[in-house]
Amino acid sequence: MNADIDHQPVASPAVTHHFAVRLSATPRGARLARRLAAEQLHGWGWPYGTEAHETAVLLVAELAANAARHGRVPGRDFRLRLTLHPEDATLRVEVTDPRPADRPPVPGTLPAPSPENDSGRGLLLVEALSTHWGTACGDPYTKTVWCEVKGDHFGCPCSSPRPILGPRQ
Repeated sequence: MNADIDHQPVASPAVTHHFAVRLSATPRGARLARRLAAEQLHGWGWPYGTEAHETAVLLVAELAANAARHGRVPGRDFRLRLTLHPEDATLRVEVTDPRPADRPPVPGTLPAPSPENDSGRGLLLVEALSTHWGTACGDPYTKTVWCEVKGDHFGCPCSSPRPILGPRQ
């Protein structure tokens, strides 16, 4: 009767990791978004100093800065959401702000900024560094700008999560 039991170890399915936080739509909130994302990604197995980690943190910084600068409504926050799919090492970054009418241009149609301007290059960086990016309006009161980046493109294993939001080691 027990001869039919298979004692081979079974691989557990990869767990999708989620992180979400609401932050003030200010430069301080944008900086905090970047720092929280850096800690979270390190905890998920994208180590500090790796190309995958630095690219993902730069993408968060650009989207959060845009939410604080262009999507700001006094008294309203923006939301940062990170989703890591370990099976294909894809990280999705979503930043939602309360300005649905101010949607950025469609991917692939971003205008080149004037050489004299010292701003206007953030979404060009997002387009260049991410696998995909776009916008979505989930309700009449918000818009979400999102991007995806593949960690395995950078050789990031993303397999064994470490303690989340712990101190740097």
